[in-house]
Amino acid sequence: MSGQVPEEEVQKPASRQRWHAITFLHWRYDAQEVRTLLPEGLDVDTYDGTAWVSITPFLMKDFRLGPLPAVPGVSTFPETNVRTYVRGPDGRDGLWFFSLEADSVPTVLGASSLYGVPYQYADMSVEEGDVVRYRSQRRHRPSIGHDISVVPGDPCPAPAELDHWLTGRWRAYSTVAGRLVTVPVQHQPWNLWEASVVTLEQSLLTAEGLPDPDHDPLVQYSPGVDVRLGVPRPL
Repeated sequence: MSGQVPEEEVQKPASRQRWHAITFLHWRYDAQEVRTLLPEGLDVDTYDGTAWVSITPFLMKDFRLGPLPAVPGVSTFPETNVRTYVRGPDGRDGLWFFSLEADSVPTVLGASSLYGVPYQYADMSVEEGDVVRYRSQRRHRPSIGHDISVVPGDPCPAPAELDHWLTGRWRAYSTVAGRLVTVPVQHQPWNLWEASVVTLEQSLLTAEGLPDPDHDPLVQYSPGVDVRLGVPRPL
């Protein structure tokens, strides 16, 4: 279940990577608005009666398949995910990705085939410093993208239950060949920092059929975690 500690050890990962300099932008949504966009077999996971949708821009570092080493010039690239929180047919919680932007052709082609997730090829950048700026523009639909800047603050002294509920997710759901699958996820507990938004321009949410938020997001930042993703398991 969601929380600070991974549910299981991924002993033979299908892929390994580091999610570096990641920002979480979380919005509340009406559960029915999200439910209509989910595939059969998944239902909305709610907190205090509402659904949540998040945009998570970061720098993917040292992406590699199985036991293979990272490939210089290929294994590090920006990525941005649009995700929500769901429960599968057996009631277990996890993530559902509406879209994943990546500035990497091998990832867009390979990971889409391996995990069945909707990667989009985009022109992207991540600039680190006192202000962390993430920019993205889809190559085949330039009107879809984002320009997000945040200022990381201090480490959260005591993350709340909602913080762990939103970030501590240990499986992702997807569809491969029309069949619902689950992918186990393992990484260290999140080191969450407070953060404030400087710039927030995005068209990713409406591109997925979601209403544009009418309120400010809950924002968090993390220096990153080392991640192991397991082999997709049919349900």
